[in-house]
Amino acid sequence: MRTYSIVLLPGDGIGPEVTAVARAAMESVAALSGFALKFSEHAFGGASIDRFGEPLTAETLRACQASDAIFLGAVGGPKWDKAASRPEAGLLGLRKALQVYSNLRPVSVHPALAGKSPLRAELVAGVDMLIVRELTGGIYFGARQKREDYASDECAYSRAEIERVAHIAFQQARLRRGKLMSVDKANVLETSRLWRRVVSEMGARTYPDIELGHMYVDAAAMHLLRDPASFDVVLTENMFGDILSDEASMLPGSIGLLGSASLGDTRPGVFEPIHGSAPDIAGQDEANPFGAIESVAQLFEAGLGETEAAARLRAAVGAMHEAGDWTGDLGGTLTCSEAGIRLIQHLERQPAMAAG
Repeated sequence: MRTYSIVLLPGDGIGPEVTAVARAAMESVAALSGFALKFSEHAFGGASIDRFGEPLTAETLRACQASDAIFLGAVGGPKWDKAASRPEAGLLGLRKALQVYSNLRPVSVHPALAGKSPLRAELVAGVDMLIVRELTGGIYFGARQKREDYASDECAYSRAEIERVAHIAFQQARLRRGKLMSVDKANVLETSRLWRRVVSEMGARTYPDIELGHMYVDAAAMHLLRDPASFDVVLTENMFGDILSDEASMLPGSIGLLGSASLGDTRPGVFEPIHGSAPDIAGQDEANPFGAIESVAQLFEAGLGETEAAARLRAAVGAMHEAGDWTGDLGGTLTCSEAGIRLIQHLERQPAMAAG
């Protein structure tokens, strides 16, 4: 039997709650799909600061590097705002150490959720996009200076960094509808001018079959609200991708619905819901676990190559949407743990898929 090693990093706030649902879902799908999972759990982020004085210990990093995939719940919270090392530093350190340079964030609107969007239902009908965000370069990883009355953050990109993430985006576009929109700020920033030139050269040289467009980030932010269904694959740099994907997360009605996959050239990848640690509802069993479940589907599909398991999981989530089995943020009555139980019930009603 195929056996995979999975590292769980529950993290902070609602992270442990959604991680518990994610683990139960992983175990259920693995049993139904004919493979095994071996789990190890480690403190990470603020939880690691509390126990070990740092957000990412050498032991945790070694466990991650030796695994087949990593599931992360959430990190951060006001408790650690004045800590010498913030929880988010552990996340940046993990991404850099594993060289997971591409972050894939799918955004789609299930028909049953169209009425939950803050936009009109007809605007979000048919939304199905993939945001590909560069993850280990740019301003988040640049040199920093800080004095009493001055601070600076360097944004830098090399051709090689742009090319490797652009290849991912072009290849994803080939698997989808053949459209790629590259987002930059080339009218102002030198890094963006390089970004646009490199992506344009790649499109002409290697991917002439892909319909390539370019858009300034401010125009893209507006277009996401005006005509979101027009996007197929969106490629952008680190900070722009962070902001745009959070904006896009509201199209289906809740940031709690969406997952992400952070990938490099080799295993392991890091899979996490895009929401934060939500300390205001932590410990109350109110979190929406659907983003964590979508992250598990990406873990199976992109991380392990278990595409049937991913399809099984997404089918169960779709059945929950059709039945109105939702948590409170979507107007439902289920708690986080109850949503996990209901998901497994839907999974166990899929005998035909198990036979396939």
